[in-house]
Amino acid sequence: MKIKLHKNFVKLYQKLRVNEKKKFKERRDLFLQDEFNPTLNNHSLTGKYTGYRSFNVTGDLRVIFKKNGDEVTFIAIGSHSKLYG
Repeated sequence: MKIKLHKNFVKLYQKLRVNEKKKFKERRDLFLQDEFNPTLNNHSLTGKYTGYRSFNVTGDLRVIFKKNGDEVTFIAIGSHSKLYG
């Protein structure tokens, strides 16, 4: 699987705390091994994010992504309230 980073994701990622970045890298690696691992809670989104999916990094930190064949684009990362609020 190939991962691309949307410019918005990069901007939001740079604002994360060090421990959040570390946790993201752990969850990204888990995602690459098994994108539907129950720990990730990978699920489809609705509303303005119809067609996108999300997985959990921490209790409140989420990644929004879009999958196209063998390519995944990470669109955004942030707290539930910032992404969906």
